[in-house]
Amino acid sequence: MWEAISSQNASSGSPKVPPSGDGRDLLLEIRDLRVHFDLGGGTLWDRITGGSPARRVVKAVDGVTLVVRSGETLGLVGESGCGKSTLGRAILRLIEPTGGQIIFRGRDLARLSREEMRRERRHLQMIFQDPYASLNPRLTVRDIIAEPLETFGLTRGLETEERVRDLMRKVGLSPRFIKRYPHEFSGGQRQRIGIARALALNPKLIVADEPISALDVSIQAQIMNLLKRLQREFDLTYLFISHDLRAVRYVSDRIAVMYLGKIVELAEARAIYEEPLMPYTKALISAVPVPDPTIELTRRRIVLEGDVPSPLDPPSGCRFRTRCPYAIAQCAEVVPPLVEIKPRHFAACIRISPDEPQIERVAAGEAPGLKRAS
Repeated sequence: MWEAISSQNASSGSPKVPPSGDGRDLLLEIRDLRVHFDLGGGTLWDRITGGSPARRVVKAVDGVTLVVRSGETLGLVGESGCGKSTLGRAILRLIEPTGGQIIFRGRDLARLSREEMRRERRHLQMIFQDPYASLNPRLTVRDIIAEPLETFGLTRGLETEERVRDLMRKVGLSPRFIKRYPHEFSGGQRQRIGIARALALNPKLIVADEPISALDVSIQAQIMNLLKRLQREFDLTYLFISHDLRAVRYVSDRIAVMYLGKIVELAEARAIYEEPLMPYTKALISAVPVPDPTIELTRRRIVLEGDVPSPLDPPSGCRFRTRCPYAIAQCAEVVPPLVEIKPRHFAACIRISPDEPQIERVAAGEAPGLKRAS
């Protein structure tokens, strides 16, 4: 069903933006984006003993730098809780960023007023993970899809009705369902309604936050193919967030791998799957089932030991070091920047370098990328 398609921490000063290298126009540029949640005072024990507790801060997104080119699909993958959805929502300012820049078509969204951001949102839309919770159960399909059109005053009367019917046809829904309510549809049909609503304003960028995770496997393929067709038809750009590496491989031109609030690897989709550099990426890919019993029985699965550290108290230096089988003492002292190891292939690890990109071949205790990190 699925087919393979070829298709930061920086050093001091302004963060260097990893380019896509495909020559397309730059649509979105994220520079050192941070989203921190202040949870207030310390633990219950601190309050009981009357101590002066340090404030607890969750660093959900902590210094992410990325670019997205017009017309491409950038996949964003990682374990649950790594900050993928928070990053997507911060780009649209559904969550206010703590710091950094979100430059969309030359304007920094992070510094726009509420009214300016409202006007800009016409070009930025989102497809949510839960196709039922994201739809108002009291509105008909017509009202749900027409709401953005009426909010921005783009259509009126019969023109709105015809636009809604046309959008329903585009996403594979019959216009005769226009007066039905969300509870009368299946999960896949509800997600199509959400997609139609996102398309209503002809956006430039769509953030798709786990758009297939709540759907049956047979429906997932339909929605994926629909998104690809709509991208060609409407010249859309996607930030596709998912923990399903099969899905990300199917739709993405490039893939960014995220771990505990930071981007740890970035490359073209084929390179990520065929020649991953980071031990974390290799472990993620090894967990993807292969639809061939012979290969599945013989291939080696990489199992990471330990749990993901808490974003309340992340490890010093490289955040992956507590689970990395190749970690050395310097990994606890140096925050590895995202640097270009191979052409258009970036990784954040002091144990690899352009001269020796495969960490398995690096001599024990050596850190050839340490100079770049410092």
